[in-house]
Amino acid sequence: MVNAYADGQSTLMCPPGGGVEAGSSLPQNLRREVYEETGLQIDVGPPCLVNEFHDPKGNFHQVDIYFRCTVIGSAEVDQNWHDTDRIVTDRRWLTEAELAEVYHKPDSLRAVAFNLPEAITYDPLEPLVR
Repeated sequence: MVNAYADGQSTLMCPPGGGVEAGSSLPQNLRREVYEETGLQIDVGPPCLVNEFHDPKGNFHQVDIYFRCTVIGSAEVDQNWHDTDRIVTDRRWLTEAELAEVYHKPDSLRAVAFNLPEAITYDPLEPLVR
C-alpha cells in the first residue's frame, strides 16, 4: 500500500497504480506503476475487482481495475526507495488486521485482497474522497 500525500495531508493508503500509457496493456502499466512507486517487480495475474470512484457533487468519474499479483524476487520494501515523481510518502505491506485499522481506498479492498466471504468483484459508484 502507498500514501501519496505530502506533509501529512491525508493518511489515505491505496494500492500502487496510476494512469495508463498509450500502447501498453493494463498489466504492463501496472508493472511499471508498482515498480515506480515501490521498487518491487511483480507478475500480474487475473483481474479481481472493478471499482468506480465518482464525485457526487461534480463530474469526476474514475474506473479502477485491480489485479491479483505476485512479487518477483524479494518482497522487501526499501524505505529509501524514491518513486519517479517523488510523491509517495509511505509504502508498506499490511496484514488483514492492519488494513482493517488503516484508512484506505477502495472500501472493498480488504475483503477482495484477503478472499473474505463478503468480497465482491464490482464496486459501483464509491464516493471520491477529497
